[in-house]
Amino acid sequence: MTASPKTICILRLSAIGDVCHAVAAVQAIQRHNPEAKITWVIGKVEYQLLKNLPGVEFVIFEKSKGKEAFTLLKKALGKRVFDVLLHMQVAFRANWATRFIQAKRKVGFDWGRSKELHSLFIGERIKYKKEPHVLEGFFGFAQLVGVPEEELSNLTWDIPVSDKDKAFAEQRIGEGKQLIIAPAASKKERNWLPERYAEIAEYAASKGFTVSLCGGPGPLDKETADAIKQHCNVELNDFVGQTTLKQMLAMLARASLVIAPDTGPAHMAVTQRTPVLGLYAHSNPGRTGPYLYQDYVCSAYEQHVSAQQGKPVEKLKWGTRAKGADLMQSITVDQVKQTFDLICKDFEL
Repeated sequence: MTASPKTICILRLSAIGDVCHAVAAVQAIQRHNPEAKITWVIGKVEYQLLKNLPGVEFVIFEKSKGKEAFTLLKKALGKRVFDVLLHMQVAFRANWATRFIQAKRKVGFDWGRSKELHSLFIGERIKYKKEPHVLEGFFGFAQLVGVPEEELSNLTWDIPVSDKDKAFAEQRIGEGKQLIIAPAASKKERNWLPERYAEIAEYAASKGFTVSLCGGPGPLDKETADAIKQHCNVELNDFVGQTTLKQMLAMLARASLVIAPDTGPAHMAVTQRTPVLGLYAHSNPGRTGPYLYQDYVCSAYEQHVSAQQGKPVEKLKWGTRAKGADLMQSITVDQVKQTFDLICKDFEL
C-alpha cells in the first residue's frame, strides 16, 4: 500500500492454533504502524484466549447463533468503514461475514489458497508464497500493509495473562523439569495411541520430569486422558477440562517441553516459546507444524501421503492431506524418545 491504513479490520474467526498464528502478523503490523486502530472479528471461544490483546478491539462472532450472528455483527460495527479489511479465513461462514463489514479495500488470500467462493468476497489478494507455513500465509497480510518480510525473524506473541491465572498455573505446575502432554486433537484419527503416550510419560519420568496432561473439556479429550492414565505406571497430573484457555496458556508457559499432535495447545506453547515435540501424520508439518520447533516433529505424513497419491511429497499440491484412521500408528515410541532426547540436549533440559 502507498499509505499506511489508519483503520484495519482483521477477520479470523477460528481456530485456536490459527488465531495464535494470526497474532504474530497483527503484532508485526502494530510495531510497524502503531497509530493504526485494529478491530478483530473473532470467534467466541478464540476470544477467551486473546482477550485484552494490546491495542486490539474485538468484535465477537458467535457462530452458534446461526443467521443471527451476521445481524449482530452488522449491528456491532454500525456504519464504520475501515481503510482495509484483512480477510484471513476462507471458510464460507467467514467469507459471508465480509458482506457485513464495510471497508475501502478487502484483501484475501492468493489464488492458490482460495476456496469456498473466497474470491467472490474480496477485491484484491496478498502475494503468492511458495509452500508457506500457515503463519507465513497470515504474514502476507502484514506485508501488504507495509511490514517488511524480515520482520518474520522478529515475531512476538504478547498474549496477556493475569496474575491470578499465572498463580493458578504456578500452583499446579511446580519447579523442576515439567512435561505437558496435550494428547487430543479435534479428530480422533489425528491422535497418537494412549499406550504410547503412557510409555513416553514413563520415559520422561525416568529422566526426572513431572508429567501433566492438558486439554479441553470435550469428551474426546477426557477419553484420551483416561486411556493414557490406565496404561501408565507413573503418576500423572490430569488438568484436562480443568482450565480456562488463559490458565492453560500460563501452564504451557511454565512447561519445559510440550508433546502434542496438530492441536491448539501445541501452537499456544509456541507463543510462549516452550519447545514442542509435534506428532503428525495427516497434515504437512511444514505447513501446520509448531512454527518455531519444526525440527522436532515426528512425522509419518510424508510416507503416507506419497503412498496414497502415488507421487513424492514435493510433487503434490501444498497442503494435500493424508487420509486414514490408523496413520498415527506409524509414529513409533523410539522415534519420539529420540526426539525427546534431542530437545533435552538442545535446550539443556
